[in-house]
Amino acid sequence: MEFAPKQAVPVFPLPNVVLFPGAVLPLHVFELRYRTMVREALSGERLIALALLRPGWERDYQGSPAFYPIGCLARFEEVEWLVNDSYNLKLLGLARVYFERIVREYPYRAARVRLRPEQPFSETDPLVQLEKRALLETCRAWLAAAGEAGPPPALGADERVSYETLVGSVCTGFAGDAEAQRSLLEMDSILDRGRRVRELMEMRLRRRPRAGGGTGDGEQN
Repeated sequence: MEFAPKQAVPVFPLPNVVLFPGAVLPLHVFELRYRTMVREALSGERLIALALLRPGWERDYQGSPAFYPIGCLARFEEVEWLVNDSYNLKLLGLARVYFERIVREYPYRAARVRLRPEQPFSETDPLVQLEKRALLETCRAWLAAAGEAGPPPALGADERVSYETLVGSVCTGFAGDAEAQRSLLEMDSILDRGRRVRELMEMRLRRRPRAGGGTGDGEQN
């Protein structure tokens, strides 16, 4: 792949954020070690890898808390330096990666990574088109549900986006359940990932209290 890193990649471990290939993620970076990471990454390949911290990270956050072995390689799309020396970033998810070994610990970690490819699929496959339409319909219902956090509004339900971008954006925007996001990221099939995140969204919609009281259909999963 053209974006395969040529050297060790800076690792940005976070407690409740999971980025997926094809999605854009805004981040505010204010810690000194990660401001240093941003500056040094900008002078290199403009790549970092986002990782999800394992439970118990609070006990060693200022040190080197453990993170899960699969993350997402990301490229800086936009960088805004603020007067307090922090940064607003927009990151584009490029590919899933497996963290092979840490080669640097201070002031931030850097790791050798190996790309973890997705199972191939065709955008013109009738099954993919069917799943895309179903996910778009669920996105519309999710965004219309009052008081329910949804996928990024900028995504909306735009049928022009590719299925990979749609799935990645919806999975990244599926806030509030980092463990579910991690399970989605570990799936090697984008089709299976899209189907599963749709099922999770539909489950939440059914359980959401209606305006007049009660739940959608009373089904428990």
